[in-house]
Amino acid sequence: MTPAPEPFATALPANLLRPVRGHHAFEACVEQLATAIRLGVYPLGSTLPPERDLAAQLGVSRATLREAMAALRQAGLVQTTRGRGGGTVVTLKPPTPSARAAARTTPEQRADWLDSLAFRRIIEPGAAAMVAELGVDGEARAQLLAAHDEVAAATKPAQYRQSDSRFHLTIAALTGSHRVIEAVTSVQATLHEMLLAIPQLDTNIAHSDDQHLAVVRAILDARPDRARRAMEQHCDDTAALLRGLLT
Repeated sequence: MTPAPEPFATALPANLLRPVRGHHAFEACVEQLATAIRLGVYPLGSTLPPERDLAAQLGVSRATLREAMAALRQAGLVQTTRGRGGGTVVTLKPPTPSARAAARTTPEQRADWLDSLAFRRIIEPGAAAMVAELGVDGEARAQLLAAHDEVAAATKPAQYRQSDSRFHLTIAALTGSHRVIEAVTSVQATLHEMLLAIPQLDTNIAHSDDQHLAVVRAILDARPDRARRAMEQHCDDTAALLRGLLT
């Protein structure tokens, strides 16, 4: 079990996890951490940050965080080892896409999926354009290139799906906007469910790789309009495929 490259083990969660609000801190902690694990922000075999750091990021007491971690352990997402050199390690294996999952979806779920695709068409191209306008250099450039290289090198379906999520979440994180990050995280979580309901198609993966590269080049060249168009094309092609296979 090999952890993801260091940029994803540190930079993404710091942006992805946000202080919880309201009276449901326990449930909100479980939701955020479980979503981060499913999307591969914390990949299989990686170690979660120390308890005090997670509690600070989520804005909760350490007692509440411990309760949330216990729930994650019970669900089989993580395993904790106490003592020196211990920690909480991700044990959830990412599922492999299967067309059989489509048969278990309801009309209401499919309607929600289609609504999510429409929302994605607005938020992700805007995020790409914003990052291109802000400009990336130094660590931000390294994170973007590392995210692209990882998804381009992925070979197994489950590995590709999580690497793809990290690529899109990296772009969202580079906007510096917590609302954009929250929106893209929500979209990617739903997209993850949808892609699990169809087989992974090599032709589509090749198209996606080309589109990812076009987005990265436009961002690095500081071309917001081009970045927006490239991401729109990517979202449109993915949506067309999913609508055709799921509806």
